[in-house]
Amino acid sequence: MLKTAESGRSGGSGGESACRTIATVLICVAAATLSACGSPAVVSNSTAGNRHPAPARTAKHILSATKSAAKTSSYGVASFYKDDTETASGEKFDPDQLTAAHRTLPFGTRLRVTNVETGRSVTVRINDRGPYIPGRSVDLSYSAADTIGMVERGVTKVKVEVVR
Repeated sequence: MLKTAESGRSGGSGGESACRTIATVLICVAAATLSACGSPAVVSNSTAGNRHPAPARTAKHILSATKSAAKTSSYGVASFYKDDTETASGEKFDPDQLTAAHRTLPFGTRLRVTNVETGRSVTVRINDRGPYIPGRSVDLSYSAADTIGMVERGVTKVKVEVVR
């Protein structure tokens, strides 16, 4: 109960006290609810277990990426994979084919991938998405990796050129 400052005695009836208690509880619940609305939602964008999340790309973006890649060659790090069942393009994965995964180039794009250390090169067809490990630019099939001599190392520096 509240004591008034002037008289020092309890003020108000029991009904007023209950109303104040209820009002205080309601204000606390409302404040907690509103503060939850203001905090950012945590949304997982993890690709764990999902090797082929297809990034949303517009035709204009893909055309732009293809044109810019066709004008210049780029250098990056290649890796390879041999255990997969289906590619992002819907084809069955075949480690014996000369194929590769790239994050943005359209399916069917041909790339010449050259091992910078050995000078050996291979022409591959993009039929998958990836790699999803930061710092890597292309993921080659086992056969393509073997052709440029990188299977033992697992990763290697490469020059990547769009052929068509």
